[in-house]
Amino acid sequence: MYAILATGGKQYKVAEGDIISVEKLGVEEGGAVTFDDVILVNKDGEILCGDKAASASVTGSVVENGKGKKVVVYKYKRKTGYHKKNGHRQLFTKVKIEAINA
Repeated sequence: MYAILATGGKQYKVAEGDIISVEKLGVEEGGAVTFDDVILVNKDGEILCGDKAASASVTGSVVENGKGKKVVVYKYKRKTGYHKKNGHRQLFTKVKIEAINA
């Protein structure tokens, strides 16, 4: 059994026991999280999507909150002497999928 869910503007294919890294959620480590925006559920070969998957949900527990690898942002304009270097680290939350409720 697997499901496709949407969170943080992205879509993830998950099964029970998977650990996924999503955009930061406001939940402490060890806390429970429920994803209600389920797009598709494959339940023993039967595919539920659209209105049938609207009642489905995916529950999980937060494993870790952290920051990703640094991305260097470098701005440069030729002939003017202008250059600017910045860095960015995106916040993430690792979630372990506990159950798919369909």
